[in-house]
Amino acid sequence: MKKLMTIATFAAFVFLLTLAPATASETEKVFKFYCAQCHGLTGKGDGPNVTKDFPVSPRNFTNAAEMNKLSDADLKNVILDGGPSVSKSPMMPPWGKTLTAEQVDGLIRHLRTLCQCEGKQG
Repeated sequence: MKKLMTIATFAAFVFLLTLAPATASETEKVFKFYCAQCHGLTGKGDGPNVTKDFPVSPRNFTNAAEMNKLSDADLKNVILDGGPSVSKSPMMPPWGKTLTAEQVDGLIRHLRTLCQCEGKQG
């Protein structure tokens, strides 16, 4: 019986971990893997994929004036559905089938720290 309780407790703990919001460390890993290739490690749009032949300029997340024009919902839409969903470049892929909701929310919080802005409401 004690072994069964231990297994049940462990299973409940693992389940709760899957519901927890992404930590800053996890978010940083996600950003580095999925975003930094184009947007750069510091979010300035200068990632290693961006060469002189790159067809677009990735958004500079540190530009508070531009980032303040975007709501969190705007950011979520482009992360989930890609650039074409907001009349932007198809070079920005959709991550909706790759990232979890918690990872997307973590990325939005991370982008807000990069721009040191809150964005427009709505």
